[in-house]
Order: sequence, then structure tokens, then C-alpha cells
Amino acid sequence: MKYILLLVVSLLAVQTNAQEIIPTKGNQNTDLDIQSPEGGPIMTFESMVVDYGTIKQNAEPLRKLQFTNTGDAPLVIQNARGSCGCTVPTWPKKPIMPGETSELEVRYATHRLGQFSKTITLTTNEVGAEPHVVKVQGKVLKPEAEESVPEGGGLIKSGGGK
Repeated sequence: MKYILLLVVSLLAVQTNAQEIIPTKGNQNTDLDIQSPEGGPIMTFESMVVDYGTIKQNAEPLRKLQFTNTGDAPLVIQNARGSCGCTVPTWPKKPIMPGETSELEVRYATHRLGQFSKTITLTTNEVGAEPHVVKVQGKVLKPEAEESVPEGGGLIKSGGGK
């Protein structure tokens, strides 16, 4: 009986010492300054918008968005996902070292006419950070009709006479 009682007391003591405060996204306690002991990576963007402006249909689809790891640990982009199949991101697969600048490539399907507003969601290894959401916007116009010149320089030959 002593051994069982001793075992129960030991387990309770271990469980009590193992408890710690774990921050959650909903944690409202502002008096508690919780930071990772190592710091961690921080993804800082040049801009959170990729603006194509007004372009002609089938214009160059590639745009680049620069960012820097302003943290003190390697930054890893785990995933980048466009809000639809017309917006395709390409991201560096290797870790971005502290202080290093890199870029996210964005391709929009410029054959689609009209105003567009899409997003790219980036998931990283930043401690406690929400995914980054980059806006992709612009307007694709139909190209103006080009005047066509008939073969032969535009001269029309009549079929009459000798």
C-alpha cells in the first residue's frame, strides 16, 4: 500500500512540474511577453501587393516580389498557394539565411480579360506567425485590332482590258 501511495504522489508531482504556459493565437494575456529563446526567422516584404497595373492580353505573366529574412534563424517557406489556378507562385525551396533577401515569383494567366484581384498564401517556419497573404491585382485589356494590309502592298488590280 505504501508503494502505491508513493507512486501516486510521485506521478502528481511530475505532472505538476511539467505544466507550462503555452501561447495560443487566442491568448489575450498582454502582461506575458513570450518569445522563442532563439528568436527565429522573420519574413519582411518589400510590399504585400503584386500590382500588374493595366496590361494587354497575353502580356508577360511573370512578376517578382522581394522579401528579406530579418530574423536570426533560417527562414523556410513551407508552402505557397494561389487563390485559384490562374495565379501560380514559385518560392525558394532552400532556407533563406538571416539578413538574406530572396524573391517569390508570381505568374498570372494574362490571357484572361478584365480586372482581377487574387491572393497568395505563404506558410513559413516563423514562430507563432499567421500565414502571409500577398495580394495580386491588375487589369487585362483586349489588344487593339491591328490594321491588316493585303498581300501585294495593298494595290488592287482590276481584271478589265488587255
